[in-house]
Formats: sequence, structure tokens, C-alpha cells
Amino acid sequence: MENMMSRLRNLDAYPKINEDFYSRTLSGGVITLASSIVMLLLFLSELRLYLHAVTETKLVVDTSRGETLRINFDVTFSALPCSILSLDAMDISGEQHLDVKHDIIKKRLDSHGNVIESRPDGIGAPKIEKPLQRHGGRLEHNETYCGSCYGAEAADEDCCNSCEDVREAYRKKGWAISNPDVIDQCKREGFLQRIKDEEGEGCNIYGFLEVNKVAGNFHFAPGKSFQQSNVHVHDLLAFQKDSFNISHTINRLSFGDYFPGVVNPLDGVHWAQATPSGMYQYFIKVVPTVYTDVSGHTIQSNQFSVTEHFRGTEVGNLQYLPGVFFFYDLSPIKVTFTEEHISFLHFLTNVCAIVGGVFTVSGILDSFIYHGQKAIKKKMEIGKFS
Repeated sequence: MENMMSRLRNLDAYPKINEDFYSRTLSGGVITLASSIVMLLLFLSELRLYLHAVTETKLVVDTSRGETLRINFDVTFSALPCSILSLDAMDISGEQHLDVKHDIIKKRLDSHGNVIESRPDGIGAPKIEKPLQRHGGRLEHNETYCGSCYGAEAADEDCCNSCEDVREAYRKKGWAISNPDVIDQCKREGFLQRIKDEEGEGCNIYGFLEVNKVAGNFHFAPGKSFQQSNVHVHDLLAFQKDSFNISHTINRLSFGDYFPGVVNPLDGVHWAQATPSGMYQYFIKVVPTVYTDVSGHTIQSNQFSVTEHFRGTEVGNLQYLPGVFFFYDLSPIKVTFTEEHISFLHFLTNVCAIVGGVFTVSGILDSFIYHGQKAIKKKMEIGKFS
């Protein structure tokens, strides 16, 4: 047993020095204090990194197919009334969503930006008292109303019971209503009067779109849209105006769900129109993004970059459709963000490196100062130092 203890004693890599051989100096004390502070600061920095998750970023090819893209928007138009503002979406696959009304909320704003009224778009219409039947007479007792579509009926049994129904029937035919006052439903609902009453108002429109995950565009523009000879047009004649102010503020625009650290470059962007009318275009590059937190929860979302362009037109010459257009394209590269904690062994290794490294460097510095002082003192004693 004593022999084994002797062998273990010989393996000691840290031989002890008698205190009689120690020489404590002022410089050594200062270096010890400074190195201790440095060790503490580095340890706290390493501890903070260990306690907080780090994010690893990777770029991979996006191979997903057949998915949908959710577009969240909140846009305020300071000089376009809600009654004339519409939203359309279309993509390169040929799918179109014209005059989108579902999942959309419109807020009427006065000239100071205060909310006058908030309502879901396209819900409800004023009740028509004694409306005109398609046969020309007024609605009698116990008679079911079936209004005329003024030649836009797709079948004999089709009815247009409101101004919106007539405009929708015209849209499907690719026609524009030049004078709403000749339409009985529009006249009785006060279509033009409502537009005149809302003159000078603004509109805040917000909601979301679910579109195919392919390149496309969505736009906010005055008038109801329709296809005419495979060209997308709006029935601006119904509003009897030759210019539209499309000044706008993008309160929020995002593609997909929020994830920590995302920056949407169009949030809070404001643009004021200087010319009488025109088309404002945003060209957006959407980058698919996957964010995975430390608990393993995954968020499928997107980031985007954007460039802008404005096309102005003269008064009375609507060469371009007035409105705000968002053209988006999908990047073939997907970005993945993965949150993860540093392992305890990695943390322990770094702490040991900090302690050992600072201790070694401070020891070298102390030895250099100590021997330097001894050499200077020795030369001063023999008179060779001047």
C-alpha cells in the first residue's frame, strides 16, 4: 500500500514549492488583480453565450411544390374612398382573384385620418323600396323580386337584386358601366351619391390573401376589374373622374407568419403622389424561410427585398391603370434559421481555455517584469546603469 502511494506521489504533475522560496512583489499583485478581472469578464461573456441560444443560418435549394403563400397587408390610402377601392390578385399560373372581398376589412377615414366607419368588404347593401322588376313593373304584394341585369344575364333565371350584382354581371361579361344612374338598382341605392358623399375621404384596407406559391401580383386600384380581350381593365368611367390620387402608407406587409428577427422593408413606408395620376409599382423578391426555435417548433415563412417604380400620366390620359401594384417573384433558394444551445462540454472547454490562457499570459508578463526589475536593480548596484 505504501509502495502504491509512493508511485502516485511520483506521478504528481504539480510539485509543491516551499513557501520559503516564494517572493511576492507589488507588480505581481497588480497583474494578479488585473488577470482576475479579465478572467471574470470573459467567464461572464461565455456564460451569457451558453445561457442564450445561438442561431445557425443555412442556404438550401427550395424543392417545395404545391404550397400556398399567405400575404398579410395593411395599407392606408389618404385620398381614395373605400367605395371605389378594390383589390385584385393574379399569378402566372392563370389563376385570378378579382375584386377580392373575403378576409378584407375596410375603414373609412376622414381628411384627418380618423376612422368614420369599419366594415367587412362587400357585405350588405341598402334595401330597395319598391324596386323595378325585370319586366318593368314595381314589386307587388307577395311577389319575389328579380331585378334585371340589363343584358348581362348568363341565364334566363339570373337576377340582379342590387347595384353590386349588376356590376358583377357586367364584370363577368367584360363590360363597363359608363353611367350608373341608368341602372335602377344603382340609382335607388344612391351609388353615385355615395361616391360624392365620400369625396375627400381616405381608406384603410387590411387583411390577407391566400395565393399560389408562384410569381404573380396583387394591386389596389379604383373601380371594379374585368377581363376585356384578355386585358385586365377597371371600370373607371363609372366614377366620372379623370384623375385619382394614389398616395399611400404601407403600415404592414409580410409574406407568411412572423418569426423572431424578421425585417419587413416596406413596413411604415409612405409615398405621396405629386402628379395628377399614375401607377406605383413595387417589385418584390420573396425568399422562403424556415425558422426552428430551441424547442424544435418550426415556422414556415418568408423574407423579401423590394425595388420601387412610378409611372405618371397626364390629366385625362389614363395611359396606365392608376393604383398601387405589388409584383412578387419567388427565390429558388430557401434560408433556414436554427436556434440551438451551446453544449455544456463546449462551455466547460471554453472556460478552461479562458482560465488557463489568462493565467499563462499573466505569468509570462509577471516573469518578464520581475526579471527585468532584477536586471535593472543589479546594474544600478554596480553602477553600470545610467
